[in-house]
Amino acid sequence: MTPPRFAFIKANWHADIVDQALVGFQELIPNVDVFDVPGAFEMPLLAKRLAPQYDAIACAALVVDGGIYRHEFVADAVVKGLMDVGLQTDTPILSVSLTPHHFQETAHHTAIYRDHFKVKGREAAKAALSITGVYQNMHAAA
Repeated sequence: MTPPRFAFIKANWHADIVDQALVGFQELIPNVDVFDVPGAFEMPLLAKRLAPQYDAIACAALVVDGGIYRHEFVADAVVKGLMDVGLQTDTPILSVSLTPHHFQETAHHTAIYRDHFKVKGREAAKAALSITGVYQNMHAAA
């Protein structure tokens, strides 16, 4: 049985925070192919194109309130898009796409979210290992 292949897609907006999800992910899964996209909205399409090559894909983005309501629509579209990709391709698509209620670009808030994204990256890695294990067991039992 070949070891599972993992991809990690990350949005470049707020990269200093979002990149911490990759750091956390790589603590558990060091061999992961990494892909950068301009923003969260571009993640579902790239995930769909990558899905045939990978056993699971994690996607990370921070969508913040810039003073308009659009951020909620973007976050909703991204998460639904990632879910649709998983359902269409049978490849687990894991989301570390967060939309905080109150985000201010202060050193204090940035530090909080950097730490939080690292934790969420580890959680995504645990989920990726778990679900690929389930799929391997299903195939072995068949």
